[in-house]
Amino acid sequence: MYLHQQRRQDTETQELRRAAGRWLRGLREARGLSQRELAEMVGTEYYSFISQLETGRGRIPPDRYRVWAEALGVPATAFVRELMSYYDPVTHAILFPDPSSPTAA
Repeated sequence: MYLHQQRRQDTETQELRRAAGRWLRGLREARGLSQRELAEMVGTEYYSFISQLETGRGRIPPDRYRVWAEALGVPATAFVRELMSYYDPVTHAILFPDPSSPTAA
């Protein structure tokens, strides 16, 4: 099975992960949740995992997307679409082309 994984040491990947972390932190804070509370809601044993994600040092496992979306009060489809723009921008651009882009089909 092919799985496109971004290399963590790549500068662009690092910035995308940090941006994803800022987005996730914004969602968490908008819900008034602490890192510890969110960790409990998504079934993560350690709240430090939330901190790692919010600083761009990790990724949410795909099999947990629905749980995270629910905890953060976001429809799952919208949650995954936004998360994909950070975690897999190549696939995101193909599936959701920017209509103002000259390469949009």
